[in-house]
Amino acid sequence: MLKDNLQAVQDNISKACQKAGRDVSEVTLIAVSKTKPLSDLEEILDCGVLEFGENKVQELCDKEERIKSPVHWHMIGHLQTNKVKYIVDKVTLIHSVDSVKLAKQISKEAEKKNVDVNILIEVNVAQEESKFGITTEETLALIREVATLPRVHIKGLMTIAPFVSDPEDNRMVFRTLKQLSVHIDAEHIENVSMEVLSMGMTNDYMVAIEEGATMVRVGTGIFGARNYNI
Repeated sequence: MLKDNLQAVQDNISKACQKAGRDVSEVTLIAVSKTKPLSDLEEILDCGVLEFGENKVQELCDKEERIKSPVHWHMIGHLQTNKVKYIVDKVTLIHSVDSVKLAKQISKEAEKKNVDVNILIEVNVAQEESKFGITTEETLALIREVATLPRVHIKGLMTIAPFVSDPEDNRMVFRTLKQLSVHIDAEHIENVSMEVLSMGMTNDYMVAIEEGATMVRVGTGIFGARNYNI
């Protein structure tokens, strides 16, 4: 069943790319495996998926230790400064950096472990009170400050759009993030790239791709509904 789910998602990504006149190679699928057992991850891994997203540090570390072969881990959930040390040498990309304080902690721990860490700046485009992330207006100033930190490399932006019944309702959220990335890219800030736009989840990833997403984070669409009781 998971294999069929994955195939359906991949087909949808292809359709969205085709509609937008993009090459499918421009979009990376991140299988969001939070709360899911290792056996589910390994079933998707066997299908050729190497990018997995986790929301919690403990769960990421636990799965990283036990998974049968190496994968690329993405930290997509809110990251507390006191948990940074556990993952800086384990993740491919941290999607959820939304403060200078957090970026400084990532830099500090990366220096300790002699690793470089790629990050995205999380922008709360829709300004939802329940979500983390900075405002679009604050983004450029934050990026200028974070870009000076050693061992930390800004690779783009991330947003979590509102949960809506009609994906079209989020089109302007995605379009705004894309426009912001173009604006920042034009500033030519050293140590800053805008190659990654992490936006779109199970409910709206096709619209996100049409508006320029280079990474989509799909959990329920692949793994089914989550069990938050584990």
